[in-house]
Amino acid sequence: MSRSDGRVLLVRKRATESFMQPGGKIEPGEHPQAALRRELSEELGIEVDPDEMSYVGRYTAPAAHEPGRLVDADIFRVAVARSVRPGAEIEEILWLDPNAPGSVKLAPLTRDKLLPMCSRAAGATD
Repeated sequence: MSRSDGRVLLVRKRATESFMQPGGKIEPGEHPQAALRRELSEELGIEVDPDEMSYVGRYTAPAAHEPGRLVDADIFRVAVARSVRPGAEIEEILWLDPNAPGSVKLAPLTRDKLLPMCSRAAGATD
């Protein structure tokens, strides 16, 4: 999720240290896009129209909070022009500049796949 200034929305779940993109596990029989819409509603209190979502791809990386496990994620780009609020298991939200993440502790998928992709996309519009 990003906004017009290029910042990317990240979340930190309760009892964890790493920030990551919003989303969660897909329920049996659920389409990845439907899962993301459900998770965004639960975690951030926003409803997203499927037409506002564009599929980016499927990526795998080490899980941030489960040592020795991998996360396999379908990534969608969603532009956000409305306010978000932490809900469900979300402890904290952060709008991060993908070109200057600073010392924020990031999940491997976010750090290694999402932010470089967002940084390239921001550079393409400059």
